[in-house]
Amino acid sequence: MTSALPIGIFSVMELRTYLNSCSFDEQKSYASRSGTTLGYLRKALSTSQQIGERICIGLERESGGLVTCEELRPDVDWGYLRGTAKQRSKRG
Repeated sequence: MTSALPIGIFSVMELRTYLNSCSFDEQKSYASRSGTTLGYLRKALSTSQQIGERICIGLERESGGLVTCEELRPDVDWGYLRGTAKQRSKRG
């Protein structure tokens, strides 16, 4: 298990840790508000399946930033999408 990374007074959590901190009903509601089902999230966690980008965004939004897109899908250039990536040099 990777350790949490500090962000302000909160820290980034792995999805599994976040879900385990919620009751069953809260887990189902969180998944639904994020655009998926609890069954899908459990399967993705147990099989190390990649979670789609749209769902990653929903999971981050609905966790208030405790679960991040970067943690869920480090292969995606989220910095570019957020506008926080280093600017590339302009071609002449």
